[in-house]
Amino acid sequence: MNHSILIATLVATLGLVACDRPTVVTVPVTPVAVPGPAGATGATGATGNTGNTGNTGSTGNTGSPGVEGIPGATGSQGNQGNDGNRGATGRPGDGTTIIMMPPASAPSR
Repeated sequence: MNHSILIATLVATLGLVACDRPTVVTVPVTPVAVPGPAGATGATGATGNTGNTGNTGSTGNTGSPGVEGIPGATGSQGNQGNDGNRGATGRPGDGTTIIMMPPASAPSR
């Protein structure tokens, strides 16, 4: 058992030694140019042309109907009318008498 641990350790050591180690490459730093002082301010530019007038907007939608109003108050009652004129007196009859019978009433149960 001790021999197998010793052999495993030697194999692992040889395996790690055989690995290729990458070469480190150093890139030289390029110098950065520092800007100098600001120059003089340039002349003011010419004024631009006036823009065109915009288009007229479209007509709006028709509004919704208004709310129904509250009913008005009831008017006052009118005055009683005048009595009519008295009718003319009737002419005398020709002597025939007519008797009007009321309709028969329904029998009671």
